[in-house]
Amino acid sequence: MNKNEKFVITINREVGSGGRTVGRKLAEKLGVKYCDKAIVEGLTKKFGLSIERIEEIKAQKKSWWKEINTYYQTMVNSATQPMESEVKLTNASLYETEKHILQELAAQTSCVVAGRTGFMVFRKWPNHLSIFIQASMEYRIQRLMRKQNVSDEQARNIIAKLDADRETYIQKYEDTSRYDTRNYQLVITMDELSEDDAVEVIMDYIDRMSK
Repeated sequence: MNKNEKFVITINREVGSGGRTVGRKLAEKLGVKYCDKAIVEGLTKKFGLSIERIEEIKAQKKSWWKEINTYYQTMVNSATQPMESEVKLTNASLYETEKHILQELAAQTSCVVAGRTGFMVFRKWPNHLSIFIQASMEYRIQRLMRKQNVSDEQARNIIAKLDADRETYIQKYEDTSRYDTRNYQLVITMDELSEDDAVEVIMDYIDRMSK
């Protein structure tokens, strides 16, 4: 990946590993946009997006990043602000819609995408870096207990459910496993690293690639 050209970095992560925070901090460090589940779901609900609607917006040459900034500023100012429109989509339609949203956002500007099967959505994308953030079970449990104020048992249940759900989702729409390291260029284990440390590891890797 060359950071001097338009790029997309995807971060897949295990729940409790801190990968989402790493993604956000990495985007800040690089001075680029950050996209995660909340942004994609917010866009889908706000604009009632289907693949057909996405094509209409593209034809209008509308900048979704500008809409994202406006939308979230509105939500900050008014927590009860209603969505403008909603659309009911099947799981298959939702997957394809999210895929189109992510690709359209990445076509507009460099960005970091956390989750949302980004590692598969962008596997053939030019100038793409795919990263997997993982951690030991004990690390993940302790982090969830601390961050979400839950018990050891509750943390284990959350991890078990989300791990299973995410793997099932990937295997349903893509012929691979999220744990197959061949899907990534860089795999980071967080047990002995802070989130800032992980960002520095990634930045060093990017700098070496950009030479």
